[in-house]
Order: sequence, then C-alpha cells, then structure tokens
Amino acid sequence: MAKVPALIRLSNPLTRRLLRIGVPMGPNLLLTVRGRSTGQPRTAPVAAVEVEGRRWIIGAYGEVQWVRNLRAAGEADVEAHGRTEHVTAVALSRDEATEFFRDVLQPYVRSFPLLGRVFGRVLFGLIAPEVLNDPARAAALRPVFELQPALDAARVPYRGEPRD
Repeated sequence: MAKVPALIRLSNPLTRRLLRIGVPMGPNLLLTVRGRSTGQPRTAPVAAVEVEGRRWIIGAYGEVQWVRNLRAAGEADVEAHGRTEHVTAVALSRDEATEFFRDVLQPYVRSFPLLGRVFGRVLFGLIAPEVLNDPARAAALRPVFELQPALDAARVPYRGEPRD
C-alpha cells in the first residue's frame, strides 16, 4: 500500500482546519468519503484540477486510504470556500488517465502565473516527477477520478448520520 510522506501526514490536520473555515488554499479542497470498512466519514485535503467546467482529483501518493474509499463508495462530499457539494466519482481508466495527464494537467500547470508554475514544477518534481514528464507512467502510478455533481436526493447518508 502507498504511504503519504510524513510531512504531509503531519500537516493534514492544520490544512483540514484551514480549508474547513474557508481559507483559500489554491486548488485544494476537502474530500469526505465513507470509509469502506467502518462506513464512517473520512476527510482528506486533496488538490482539484478544474478545466472547462470539469473537475478531477489525483491520488498523488498512489493507492492511499482516501483513494481506496472513494473507489469503493463512488461518491463523496467536497468542500471548498465554505460550500459543500455532493459528487459522484468516476475512476479514469489507464488510457483516460494518460490523456488527462498529457492533455489536461500539463497545459493546466503551464497556464499558471510564473510563481505557480515554479511551485508546481518543484512540488511535482519532489513527489511525482512523472506527472509532468511521462503521462503513461503517471497514469500507472497515480489514480485519477473525475468528479461530477450528484443529485442531493441520491446521496447516501454516512453511518450514524440522520436521513432527511
């Protein structure tokens, strides 16, 4: 199983708190997904890529817990800037993920202002160099999900959560 670097694990509680109170943190949002074993809600900060009305998230550290939970649940809540939205999540196939890394993510990072491009290159260079240089390898190592708005009526409450 993949493991998130210690610095990220240690900073996640602070990142979660800041995102929860609405502090803008670039493309980051909170993903809350039902745990596949417990049914309890599990929340993780993740970075989203939004291009032309479509939204994706990347398992930057591979098959970590939130990725496994999202794959099993197929739905989640995302929270950004004080707003929560229920979404469905579709895992991209390896071919679709390769296209995503090549045709969406690389141009997306290139569209950032200079400082953002430098930060993106440094960040990806440290944790996932293939993301910007080898789309096929990135697709083999980093799961990608496309998030789409879900109807609230279709939302399945978390275990212990009151049903409407």
